Amino acid sequence: MSSNNNSKRDYYEVLGLQKGASKEDIKAAYRKLALQYHPDRNKEPGAEEKFKEISEAYAVLSDDEKRKRYDAYGHVGAEEAFRGSEANFEEVFRDIGGFGGFRDIFEQFFGAGRVGGGGGAGDFFGFGGFGGGGGRRRGRDLVYDMELTLEDVLRGKKEEIEVPRLERCDECGGSGAAPGTKPRRCSVCNGRGQTQRVYTQNRFSTFVSVEPCRTCQGRGEVIDRPCGSCKGTGKTRKMKKLKIEVPPGVEDGMAMQMRGEGEASPDTGIPGDLVVRIHVRPSPQYERLEDGHLLYNHDVRFTDLALGTELKIPTLDGTEKLKIPQGTQPDALMRVKGKGLPRYGRPGRGDLLVKLHVKVPTKLSDRQKALLKELDRELDHNNQ
Repeated sequence: MSSNNNSKRDYYEVLGLQKGASKEDIKAAYRKLALQYHPDRNKEPGAEEKFKEISEAYAVLSDDEKRKRYDAYGHVGAEEAFRGSEANFEEVFRDIGGFGGFRDIFEQFFGAGRVGGGGGAGDFFGFGGFGGGGGRRRGRDLVYDMELTLEDVLRGKKEEIEVPRLERCDECGGSGAAPGTKPRRCSVCNGRGQTQRVYTQNRFSTFVSVEPCRTCQGRGEVIDRPCGSCKGTGKTRKMKKLKIEVPPGVEDGMAMQMRGEGEASPDTGIPGDLVVRIHVRPSPQYERLEDGHLLYNHDVRFTDLALGTELKIPTLDGTEKLKIPQGTQPDALMRVKGKGLPRYGRPGRGDLLVKLHVKVPTKLSDRQKALLKELDRELDHNNQ
């Protein structure tokens, strides 16, 4: 740090702040100026010195002890407290919220984050969370519940849906002000959207209360003539048509994320996502098992199992013949290969498992009773 304290600008002035600025205001001001003057981005003469100046100011004002001494003594007499105070850009941005220093913050501010394209088939993920990620403030995510049958799961499904969502008002362009006018900066909060109250108990303790500005409701702007279409909100509700393509093999509880198809942020205009939740309707015929397998329960006669037969089994693709060997036992599981459901994310299909249940007749004629009794005697004789 230079020893010529008389030539130094006031640190609050360097960051464009008032003396009572909060820590969040200091961070926001530094981040904005650091991005503007960082030598990796700004090659103009004097940019590097400007960057060092604002970094030094931030390093002092962001440290409670150093800031207290600076507020009390200014540059003079506080040289030891400020020694080594030039801020490290990477560390400061990690502290603010970046994960990889300048590169991540730069990407978040200028084109990365979760700014989505949308309109395609989307990305599937297990239900339980709708993604994450940092970046500029996005609009609200929307949720659409979609019901599928097992036939839809087998073949996939394409559907056009209509989603109600808030979008920027066409009449005012999202400003909320009537055409020909524009919002003005709130004079109470000076456009910050929040106000501060400083309470001093004694010379050693000062409390700062920060709350949304009551005049502008935290927007930082005041609209004198609201737009007649959106009533000053800057947003109107519209129906958006979207084409959804659900791939085969999806499971109940999965969700599809369509990036950029949610509501637009009133501050940045960046849209959120549309989350399509999948609900597979239970089938009256089949029970869905793991790995794409299906279970089908089929009633047969005792004679079908004893003598053997050929059954016609309904599948999702049509009717299949199933041969039952002689002497098959009740509740046996027979397998129809490849007639289950597709395995999501993997090749191939599961099998259709057929469980055979013996159907016992409740009413018999005299002749049928006589035949069964004769068969019973024959079986007893053979087992002796």
